Amino acid sequence: MSRDPLPDRITRLADGFMTSRVLLSAVDLGLFTELAKHSMDEERLRKRLKLNRRGARDFFDALTSLGLLRHRNGIYSNTKETGFYLDKSRPTYIGGLLEMDSGHLYSSWASLTKALRTGNPIGLKRRKELFDTRYKDPEGLRSFLNAMTGISMAPARIMAKKFPWSDYESFFDIGTARGGVPVQIALVHKHLTGGGFDLPLIKPIFEEYVRSFGLENRVRFVSGDFFKDPFPKADVLIMGHILHDWNWKKKKFLIKKAFSSLRKNGAFIAYESILDDKRMSNTAGLIASLNMLVETQGGFEYTFEECFKWMREAGFRRTYSEHLIGPKSMVVAIK
Repeated sequence: MSRDPLPDRITRLADGFMTSRVLLSAVDLGLFTELAKHSMDEERLRKRLKLNRRGARDFFDALTSLGLLRHRNGIYSNTKETGFYLDKSRPTYIGGLLEMDSGHLYSSWASLTKALRTGNPIGLKRRKELFDTRYKDPEGLRSFLNAMTGISMAPARIMAKKFPWSDYESFFDIGTARGGVPVQIALVHKHLTGGGFDLPLIKPIFEEYVRSFGLENRVRFVSGDFFKDPFPKADVLIMGHILHDWNWKKKKFLIKKAFSSLRKNGAFIAYESILDDKRMSNTAGLIASLNMLVETQGGFEYTFEECFKWMREAGFRRTYSEHLIGPKSMVVAIK
């Protein structure tokens, strides 16, 4: 007798938080970083992570079943993907994003029902406290910037290939965090110069990251607040995961500001989980918009047509979109 697929799908969706928690706990424990040093059997790995015997084997085997670990002849090891993306010692580490999910968003989302009823960002106070704490704590700040790099790494690599960079000479990434986007672009296009724009205390972390790739002669940091200070002049300006944080008035303000700072025939790129115009197919984008409800005062994800309209209102003469990866796309506007 076959199972009814609808209840099965509903229960899988409802229980998804359990699977998420398994991965987030593995990142919290530094499991993938330990296994990057050398593969281990169950007992050695349990001791390295300081786990109680009860549950440890189930935990490791659940990660294996999820495709996040390998288990052969009693020995656990990373997969190619987890070794590349979840080993803290590698510049490709994206676990900072998962650390933020675990330490902040996981609990904030418990308030979604209340936020839907009130329209108030229940997680906003906790988010502000989190940011205030992280900006005062060097390690906390570094962890947060790693998270932002994790979000942007894959889209940046594809953007470096899809956008016609040969037509331009300079670029700046607005709200650059550690500098993952400008680094990926500069690695591929040797003729470009540019950099990142962000708050002053981020400068040393940005410069350290850029130096690790040997790009300090072409990629520089400019300090500023994107609501208060002028953007650097450039042929291309980029905003990734920036516009969705704000209400429509502030979105339009930032787009207009980018238009004013671009050189003639310059391009403005906005990328994130942009929604399809019918708001039906980008599930991840809709979930991200609900995250803005929980986390911000007025932020929301937007459709391609909405973004095109704001860009035309700002003065841009031509707009188009390109899919990047997964739910991520970019909208390009030409001055």
